[in-house]
This record gives sequence, C-alpha cells and structure tokens, in this order.
Amino acid sequence: MDTGISDYILALVTVDASKIVSGGCPVFLAADQQEQEKISLLLARILGGIVHDLENGVYFICRH
Repeated sequence: MDTGISDYILALVTVDASKIVSGGCPVFLAADQQEQEKISLLLARILGGIVHDLENGVYFICRH
C-alpha cells in the first residue's frame, strides 16, 4: 500500500492567499483570523482531522 503526505493533509485555511501555492488539497481563504479559526475547527470536525497552526498565517487540517 502506497501512502504519502497527501493522504493525511485534508485542507489548508489561510487569511493570506499569497502563502499558499496550489497543490493537492483544498485551500480555504478566510476574511480574518476569527473566521480562519472557525472554518478550521468546523472542517476538522467534519473531516475527522486535527487542526495545526503553522504560525505563519496558515492552518492545516490533517489526519494522523
């Protein structure tokens, strides 16, 4: 079975679109940090993942 990191990263959420280069997962653009946190938490619940803050304006939701 071949698994890669793309199998585990479910989504990216940011307030700054210039921080994201298109890749293999959905990217959500939030209006502000409050909306970013809300979107991230909702996506994590829906997708069964965990939110991680990269501390550069980008949150990612992954499955461990």
